[in-house]
Amino acid sequence: MPESRPFVSLATDFGAAYTAICAGVVYTVAPAANVLVLSDEITPFGVREGAMLLRQALPYLPAGVHVGIVDPGVGTSRRPVAIETGRGDVLVGPDNGLLAPAADALGGAVRAHALENPAYRLPAVSASFHGRDIFSPAAGHLAAGVDLADFGPPVEPLPLDVPSPLAGDGELTAPVLYTDRFGSVILGAGPDDLTAAFGPLPRGTPLDVVWGAPAPGSARATFEETFGSVAPGEPLVWIDSSGRLGLAVNQGSAAEVLGLAGAESVTLRRA
Repeated sequence: MPESRPFVSLATDFGAAYTAICAGVVYTVAPAANVLVLSDEITPFGVREGAMLLRQALPYLPAGVHVGIVDPGVGTSRRPVAIETGRGDVLVGPDNGLLAPAADALGGAVRAHALENPAYRLPAVSASFHGRDIFSPAAGHLAAGVDLADFGPPVEPLPLDVPSPLAGDGELTAPVLYTDRFGSVILGAGPDDLTAAFGPLPRGTPLDVVWGAPAPGSARATFEETFGSVAPGEPLVWIDSSGRLGLAVNQGSAAEVLGLAGAESVTLRRA
């Protein structure tokens, strides 16, 4: 990382005020740091959503220290961790899988250490605001040049807990990763999974989409390149900007229009 004006990013589910407190802690520890709030709007407790945001965004940010905090297990035995990547970044956050996809996207995890050294925490650590008391001070000290090994013992970070997609003959079942702010449902599958299930799939091919929870439902959608390929209010399956399959409604919310809110997985079948 550059010695002058180190770069630190923050992505949280905290909202603006609590995230600003974290940024203030980073600045206090490392006054020369350039701190960017990547997002304070991750859906509360949405570990998968946060993980996908970090995976998609961090390759486009400067190498630096990147803090990700979506932490339903705050105050429990879950570890605080920092992961050094092949690109030279250090990812800081809870060891709940949140950081793993981004680490893979940045050249893989080179080493990881638990954040246990009290010298690099705030003097008083609360049970419910580790973003302020553990993660932000750690980010500041890392940006100021403290070696990762000084924070605690080496650990093996946990992977993100996401079921693998299942591709059969003419059928693809994929987990729901998250619903974005437009109501589009992003799936844990990519173009290769689509090809494995259906072979080459021309644009405009109709697909039946079915799901079983929280209430059974189905819809018919065409596989398209972009939203404007269908009329307003019509559903489509497309490949989003991160290379994931998604289910959307042109100028509408797929989660609301199709009743997909809360769905954990969907199955695509050739209509």
